[in-house]
Amino acid sequence: MSKALYIHWPFCLAKCPYCDFNSHVRANTDAAAWQAALLADMRHEASVAGGEPLDSVFFGGGTPSLMPPALVAALLDEAERLWGFSDGIEITLEANPSSVEAAKFAALADAGVNRVSLGVQSLRDEALRFLGRLHGADEARMALETAQAHFCRVSVDFIYARPGQTLETWREELTEALALGTGHISLYQLTIEPGTRFATDVRTGALDPLDDDSAADLFALTREMTEAAGLPAYEISNHARPGEESRHNLTYWRYADYAGIGPGAHGRRGGAATVRHRKPENYLKAVHERRHGIAEERTLGVSEQLSEALLMGLRLGEGVDLAALASRFGVTAESLIDADKLALHQRLGLAWRQGQRVGVTPAGMPLLDALLGDLVPADLVAG
Repeated sequence: MSKALYIHWPFCLAKCPYCDFNSHVRANTDAAAWQAALLADMRHEASVAGGEPLDSVFFGGGTPSLMPPALVAALLDEAERLWGFSDGIEITLEANPSSVEAAKFAALADAGVNRVSLGVQSLRDEALRFLGRLHGADEARMALETAQAHFCRVSVDFIYARPGQTLETWREELTEALALGTGHISLYQLTIEPGTRFATDVRTGALDPLDDDSAADLFALTREMTEAAGLPAYEISNHARPGEESRHNLTYWRYADYAGIGPGAHGRRGGAATVRHRKPENYLKAVHERRHGIAEERTLGVSEQLSEALLMGLRLGEGVDLAALASRFGVTAESLIDADKLALHQRLGLAWRQGQRVGVTPAGMPLLDALLGDLVPADLVAG
């Protein structure tokens, strides 16, 4: 049963040119209407996926730090009433470093948020302008100081492998980022996602992405520096001091159940996948008519679940326990991995195996997509 809850707030002040998340710019939002809708959606989910107390709650977006703190408090109070909270629950909210949002941090902490993920993205004003961010580097540093004063755990996000970025400039910026003192840092390579403004810029020749070899060199440097700083990679893009890993994201990567509410939110429960309506107006209409925002709910076949579990789990430094996965789904461990391809990639230093646990090495992580295509049997991927 669900032990994690994801709440999606779809609104942003502006759409970033690299973003393909379900985010929308609206002049006004009716907080009372959204509170009523999200509470109703949450109650529906709890009625079919109740059970154990929640280990984590995650407010994602969009820009959840635009939410009124009173709305955050109401949602957390209801979640605790419906599910209960485990001791030491992790309650994360994504935030942008604008001064308006940073001023809310004290109220958000009072509402129950105990971990913030701050979208710094860069400590260079020129890069922030390129990325379409509304804050500057100094504002980001001040917001981080405020966050660290109010929350016991703070994570920061950065985007690297930007056009023209060199090993020297990234080493300098990452050194500054690691000196910020957070226990968790997410370092994402810039990828050109379909449907984004950057995708249009690449198509028209206005943007020339960094080449793959240079990006791989930056990835290797990132691994080396974070390891030396005591924040090793526990997932391809996520680094943490031991014990400060994102419990919520580990729920996804370890393929455990989670409830997802809000526009466009995905969920997994009892072998079924749920997807909420993406467009905010359609979501509100659905909740008004049916008391939930589900647009699609379908049962996943065993092969599809196994494929998802492997594709997610192999992103982790800890890899995947084939015996545990086989026992969970009633299959043989041998059917989960292409043994010949695994042996080949082991010889190449790209994959590893320790007993029944398999994974991708740091050298293999830049090639993860290709490796997944090789290691996960085709019949599982095909479902």
